[in-house]
Amino acid sequence: MIKSMELQYEIERLQDVAVVRCAGRMVRGAALDGFRRRIEQLDRLRVLVLDLSEIQQLDAGGLGTLLLVRRWALQNSARLKLVDPPPFFRRMLEATHLSSVFEISSLKDAIFILRPECPPRFAVA
Repeated sequence: MIKSMELQYEIERLQDVAVVRCAGRMVRGAALDGFRRRIEQLDRLRVLVLDLSEIQQLDAGGLGTLLLVRRWALQNSARLKLVDPPPFFRRMLEATHLSSVFEISSLKDAIFILRPECPPRFAVA
């Protein structure tokens, strides 16, 4: 992916769960503002998953937008999950003491959470 690519995202929704795949630069600007506005248009969500695995860059504007999206989710009784953020993204969250504010997981963990009707299977001896 090209480092100078502006933020791109794709929203997939299934009932009360929305998965947003993000790619490019999560930096201050029109693309980031549009992203936040689009998220805020979603209604009746139980879970909002942001797949951050393809994010190439993050700045203070991106962190601020994540906090606004988190506040929106809380106000709308939705659970926000950040999925597979790259190592630099995690370091930025840790450096700003925001890693404890967000629920961060791998894609595998997120899929398990999204499918609570599938209980774990146990071997029977």
